[in-house]
Amino acid sequence: MNAAIRIGALVSGGGTNLQAIIDACEAATIDGKMVFVGSDNPSAAGLNRARHHDIAHFVVDYADILRRFRRQPAKARLPVDFNLDESLSKQHVFPADAPAERISDFLKSRAMAESEMLMQMARYEFDLLVLAGFMRNLSPYFIDRINLSPDRPRIMNIHPAILPAFPGTDGYGDTFRHGCKVGGCTVHFVDYGEDSGPIIGQRTFPILPGDTLDSIKKKGLEQEWALYPQCIQLFAKNKLHRVQKEYLLPDGRIISRTIVEIDV
Repeated sequence: MNAAIRIGALVSGGGTNLQAIIDACEAATIDGKMVFVGSDNPSAAGLNRARHHDIAHFVVDYADILRRFRRQPAKARLPVDFNLDESLSKQHVFPADAPAERISDFLKSRAMAESEMLMQMARYEFDLLVLAGFMRNLSPYFIDRINLSPDRPRIMNIHPAILPAFPGTDGYGDTFRHGCKVGGCTVHFVDYGEDSGPIIGQRTFPILPGDTLDSIKKKGLEQEWALYPQCIQLFAKNKLHRVQKEYLLPDGRIISRTIVEIDV
C-alpha cells in the first residue's frame, strides 16, 4: 500500500478545482493530503477554502512585485541563484520574434516573484504541486527547483481545452468561438512552454446547438472536478511514467515527443 502523498496547491481565484481536490483527499479517493495553498493574489477566494479546511496558506503578491520591477528594472534585486542565460535558453512561452528585452524582463521579474513563492513553499514538504487556477506562467527558474528529477515531474496543471488545441488563458472561449462540436479539459505536467507539457488525462463533453459560452464553461468545470482528482490519484499510485518517443513521419522526418504512459 502506497503512503499518502503530500500535495501543495497554487491558486489565483475561486479555487473550485482546489475544492474538488480537497474533497477527494478527505473522501480518500486521493491517497493524499493537502499541506499548503499558496496564491499570487491576496483576494483569491481559494484562500478561504484553505482556511475552512485548516490548511496552511500564504500569499506572494505578484502584482506588487512586478510593479516594483517595472518602476526600476535596473535596480531589481534578482535571486542570487538566478541565471538569465539559462532561463532564456529554456523558455518557450514567447514567440521567436518577441523582443529580447521583453523576454528578459519577464524572466527577471518572474524570478523575483517566484523566489519569494519558493521560500514560502520551502516551509512544507510536498510530493506534488498542483496548479488549481494559478494564472501565471511559470518560468524555468521555478520549474527547475520543483522538478528535481527529469523523469519525475512534480507540477501538474489543468487546462480548459483539449490540448494541444487552444492553449492560453481562454480555452473554453476559444473552443466556443471556433464552433467546436466537442469541448473538454486536459490535465498535464508543466514544462517550459505554455500548456505544452505531456498530457496525463482528458475528458470531453458534447457542444450542442443551444449551448452558450456560459453553458460550455459549466459543462467543462464539471469534467474538471472529476478529472483532476483522478489524475492526482494516478500520481499517488505511481502509475504515471514520462517516456520519450520517436515517430517516423511519411516524409522521412523523425520527431520526438515526451508523453505520459499510464500503468493499467
